[in-house]
Amino acid sequence: MSAFLKPYLIILISSLLFISCKEDKRGLVVGKIQKASELATTEFTVNKLVHGTKTKKIAWVFKLNEARFLAYSQAKIKTGIELGRLRKEDIEIDGDIISIMLPPVKVVNFSYPPESFYLDSLISDPNQFLNKISIEEQEHFFREAELDIRNNLKYIGIVETTQQNTRILLTRLLSSLGYNEIHINFKNDSLIVDEVNLETTL
Repeated sequence: MSAFLKPYLIILISSLLFISCKEDKRGLVVGKIQKASELATTEFTVNKLVHGTKTKKIAWVFKLNEARFLAYSQAKIKTGIELGRLRKEDIEIDGDIISIMLPPVKVVNFSYPPESFYLDSLISDPNQFLNKISIEEQEHFFREAELDIRNNLKYIGIVETTQQNTRILLTRLLSSLGYNEIHINFKNDSLIVDEVNLETTL
């Protein structure tokens, strides 16, 4: 092998080693972040008033009386980032500088437990004379309330709070790996919510 070719061979080998080292670093970061997946979650409690009315009429024209229903409820929501979807291509490393592009925020658990329901007996009168609000009608009011919560999740700051908490968690993790300048962004600011068919008709 000529002396002329040796420098180029050294440069080629050095480039391959650099690329391999960079790939190893990105793979290490992906593995560390994916292990933190269960920690990268944020929990929210949403208080919701549940209300409804039922009107009793004579001959469909004259109102006889009106029964009112009012209750208090709570929804428990857990959000997070699907860190298992993180790929090497989502990470850029330059020395001690790292940039990561994360998937959007997702609702990983939505709970609307009946044990959180509390009837306001001062306003509600489900057993009103001649106009009783049935159990089925009460369930309808609660389903409407749950649907309203689900439809408004993206408007109550859940995305921003989850992104902020995720940045704090991953910044600590990446700092422990030796990175001094950390950039964490998200592919978009949408909120992924699994569709649920809630029948609200009576």
